[in-house]
Amino acid sequence: MNKINKVKVATGIYWIEIKEANVRILCGCPADSIKHLMKRGLINSQEKNGIIYESGPNVILLSDILIQNGEFSNLAEFPVLQMLYRQGMILPKHPNNTGTRPLIIGSYQQVKSQLEYIYRGNYGLISEQELISAGVDANTAKELMRMKLKFAFGKIKQTEELLDIRIIEDDKIEIMNNVYIKRKKINIFEIEYESEKIEVDLNLCETENYESAYPLGYYTITREYFSILHSGDGDGWDTNRPTMSSIIIFQGKIYLIDAGPNISYFLNALGIGINEITGIFHTHSHDDHFCGLPFLMQTDHKIKYYATKLVKSSVAKKLQALFNKTDDLFDDFFEFIELKENKWNSIDGLEARPIFSPHPVETTIFVFRTLSENGYKYYGHFADIIDLDILKNWITPSSVDIGISEDLYNSTKQEYLQKLDLKKIDIGGGLIHGNALNFKDDKSTKIILSHTALPLTDEQKEIGSGAVFGMTDILIPAYRDYILKNAYYSLKSYFPNIPQNQIEILLNNKIQLFRPEEIIIKNSEKSEYVYLILSGNVEGINANKKIKRILSAGAMIGLKSAVFNKYEMFTFRTKSYCNILIISIKLFNEFLKNNNLIDKFKELNDRRLFLENTWLFSNMVSYQLQNHIIFNMKLIEYPKNTIIENTIDGIYIINKGKIELSINDCTVEILNNYDFFNEASILYNIYDIFKKKCLTNVSLYFLPKKYIKDIPSIYWRLEEIYNKRSRKIFNSEIINKNNFGWLEEYSINIKEIDEQHKKLFEITYKIIKSFDLCKDKNEIKKTLDRLLEYTHYHFKSEEEYMQNCGYSAIDQHINKHQYLIKELKKYYDYFLNNRHFSSNTFISFLKYWITEHILTEDKKLSFLCSS
Repeated sequence: MNKINKVKVATGIYWIEIKEANVRILCGCPADSIKHLMKRGLINSQEKNGIIYESGPNVILLSDILIQNGEFSNLAEFPVLQMLYRQGMILPKHPNNTGTRPLIIGSYQQVKSQLEYIYRGNYGLISEQELISAGVDANTAKELMRMKLKFAFGKIKQTEELLDIRIIEDDKIEIMNNVYIKRKKINIFEIEYESEKIEVDLNLCETENYESAYPLGYYTITREYFSILHSGDGDGWDTNRPTMSSIIIFQGKIYLIDAGPNISYFLNALGIGINEITGIFHTHSHDDHFCGLPFLMQTDHKIKYYATKLVKSSVAKKLQALFNKTDDLFDDFFEFIELKENKWNSIDGLEARPIFSPHPVETTIFVFRTLSENGYKYYGHFADIIDLDILKNWITPSSVDIGISEDLYNSTKQEYLQKLDLKKIDIGGGLIHGNALNFKDDKSTKIILSHTALPLTDEQKEIGSGAVFGMTDILIPAYRDYILKNAYYSLKSYFPNIPQNQIEILLNNKIQLFRPEEIIIKNSEKSEYVYLILSGNVEGINANKKIKRILSAGAMIGLKSAVFNKYEMFTFRTKSYCNILIISIKLFNEFLKNNNLIDKFKELNDRRLFLENTWLFSNMVSYQLQNHIIFNMKLIEYPKNTIIENTIDGIYIINKGKIELSINDCTVEILNNYDFFNEASILYNIYDIFKKKCLTNVSLYFLPKKYIKDIPSIYWRLEEIYNKRSRKIFNSEIINKNNFGWLEEYSINIKEIDEQHKKLFEITYKIIKSFDLCKDKNEIKKTLDRLLEYTHYHFKSEEEYMQNCGYSAIDQHINKHQYLIKELKKYYDYFLNNRHFSSNTFISFLKYWITEHILTEDKKLSFLCSS
């Protein structure tokens, strides 16, 4: 009988259980991984000493790669919460609190980022200074910290105080109780117990995505003047429904409230494509309201992000943690529109009022309003509120003690109980969620109960209604056709200089509602029509080439048949209900001919088809943006064995041929048709570290940086590939081939700084060997002292160099130096005091710090200081 039990739970998620060793590993933790375990019966209720609690994992194995196919692979917040609280591993006097802490294992980079991300998920902003930097005054910052400490039971704890960690590098390590793990390749692990071994592969193939834990079906929605579409009423543990969220439809435009797990799945179920979303109103940063943000980053424009500065700052810190960056990358993906707290903020006719709500992280509830023939209509979205009875008990007479003031309690109660036309409230209970009984005497016209996985009690049913997924509350109906309006603006984006009377020729055609999973055009067939998608999602599939594209509102299909009279390369198939404008090819060609557009279309379409065949452009990029890129693409040819020179001016995509990426004469990757390289130039404005050798005669398209750097979907995919390739650099064959020594690829072409970097590598290697040889602690301490001393010297020297050459990003660089010194001192103190110290973790930190900082930050100095 096997001692190791392996279960494939869902795509990218595995369960490993070794009962004899009391080891239960959740392998892979994308969004809703805990719900998948619940659905599979791998988490169950148990009772001991009269206490009911859950079973579940005691170890989490992280993916080596943060992003796979556009989605976060590591989101450990809810799995950790389940272990700490629902299993009871941290609760005092709990039968499952045996002194063993939950364990997270993985690469140094991913473990580090998850610890910081969980920390920010627990607390948000963590000091008065951070709160003041986010725009509040000193007195308010003190009050907020008093409240935060009450939620935190008196102390804001580092995640390392709650969890244990193990770093997996190249050698086999023990998880616990004689269970061992070894990385075989990137994201492929071997788990061993006694004489038994099993393999776990956490890689997704190109066409795979993480799954939803629940089915939803398909829905059609109407674009009203002012309506609320209910897109989720569960909580972070509900295995049957999406988490609490709503969609505001205003004047036909679509605004999200929060972005929880599986947002792409439920939007598709509602027939809403990503390019139809105008903006998102955000309440706070807990994962059940936050972890759908990556989906919103995958558009060809920055979606508007509406929140107070306080909430945005908290969310940005959590995103930084996930990406393991010290820079605020929020503005790379979203257009932040600051909303003033407790004020009415006008958003193109819709007014929004964010209201502070007590919660462990920075949180606002929202009230929305707009004018109707009978005055204002109001909707309140009260996500993650607090039980007023609990809040009242937190009032303290002293402004020094942890808790809240009576004024805060009174203002919170008044805001919660204001009379509205429609109010959706969190009734999740417990310490940090609302209580339906607080609203028993609420005079609002309609109350909807939300944010719970439990069935409603009769007492709750007398207070408020439910709202099943896809239900709409219409506050002001529409008396015009917003779909037709969208059709006009989509056509104008294709033909911006054509007069309206000509656009009307195309508009005066049938708009058809296609059902989900319906084929529109088949691969290798000629279409008789051109189709303009007005709502919903369409997938383009070429199974032989393993290419899949997702098209949303504004995309036009059938152009190859129309313009070139050629067979289509994709099967186009609806993923949801879709409104589509159908134009006959005969009419479309006459339109092009009459407006002198045929030659222009033909000139651009070959390159357009090339881009659409690449993974980089497989998410929709608008016609206008495509034109900018296509006009400025440059075709370059290289003979076999050519070494391609570095540039920071853009990226290359292979048209034909093969290219080898290598470091230190070790092959990292072989690139083929449609693959790209030089992504570091876009992301960090630095030279690519890889040597690029043509294995055949090669033709490449060069895409200049300025035409692609501000497209979120492109930036997101460049980041995904950069992370994968960076992980390969830490492969033992490359990093350890020279005994963790200096490689010429690390040079920043500044002799003085290169020499100092070489010295850092030398000292670090001595530390690594000292631990390997188990040298005397005092001897190791001397080498650590030398590292601290030399690091201070090097950073000071580097900062003086930046100052002298007028380096514009010096402040950000100094901040990174200060962070690294802080981390180094932390490990040094751990070593001296034998507290939380692991030589394996420390060595991983040193390797990652030195190589990553040189390759991303110091490389910038080569150009920016000399420019």
